[in-house]
Amino acid sequence: MEVLKKFKPLDDKFPLERQLGISAAPIVLINIFTVGSGDEAGFLDAFMAAGETLKKQPGFISTQLHRAIGDSPIFLNYVVWESTETLRDAFARPEFVAKVSAYPPSVVATPHLFQKVAVPGFCTA
Repeated sequence: MEVLKKFKPLDDKFPLERQLGISAAPIVLINIFTVGSGDEAGFLDAFMAAGETLKKQPGFISTQLHRAIGDSPIFLNYVVWESTETLRDAFARPEFVAKVSAYPPSVVATPHLFQKVAVPGFCTA
């Protein structure tokens, strides 16, 4: 999948391409973006354009973008999808690949997939 070449794995032994091959539902995509100095506005514009494409895709549930405090150039995107299959299909869409290509060259995206975990007395799945 062409778009995956633009991502840096969070876990080198378990890259996103391998994760997308596992059938799981629902899933949470955590994507950590490192943005170069002076590229924040360009990143946010490209993020919004890519997000507009993704939120129209079957299986998209919700998203949140967080910025690190202080002068840290890190953003965290939290996206809920119905399944790995729906995310994989969305990532393969040519219009999404084109939007990802518009990110400033300094941007490094580090995505990883997760599922909620229940911990009795503390949190629910």
